[in-house]
Amino acid sequence: MMSRSQQPRKPRRTLGSQDEVPIPDKLFFRIGEVSNLTRTKPYVLRYWETEFPMLKPSKSRTGHRLYRRQDVETVFEIKRLLYEQGFTIDGARKHLAGDMDGSEAGGNSVRSSSVGQQLRSVRRELLGILTILSRKC
Repeated sequence: MMSRSQQPRKPRRTLGSQDEVPIPDKLFFRIGEVSNLTRTKPYVLRYWETEFPMLKPSKSRTGHRLYRRQDVETVFEIKRLLYEQGFTIDGARKHLAGDMDGSEAGGNSVRSSSVGQQLRSVRRELLGILTILSRKC
């Protein structure tokens, strides 16, 4: 009989990103199934539903949460952002909101800051026009 130290170690799995765990080909998943797939406790999933507006599972007639495949993928992404990338909940929420709007992750800060500058410039011009128009009346 081999001692515990002589037994080969099982490879440690990482936090379980979407690439590692295949999502079964189903229409809906209950919270227990999502919990097992993502290795996340059900109470954490319920909390994330309150923090991430894009995570909204529907409910069955009996009140059970029914996650769609897209919801399961969102849970994997939230978990990756929080645990692997080190985002805060607020930061992950903003990141996902940007992704949902069609913008690309990473490298977008330069483009978004220039858009912000353009918007501030347009706002200043509009305020100037409003001031001119209010003087004439």
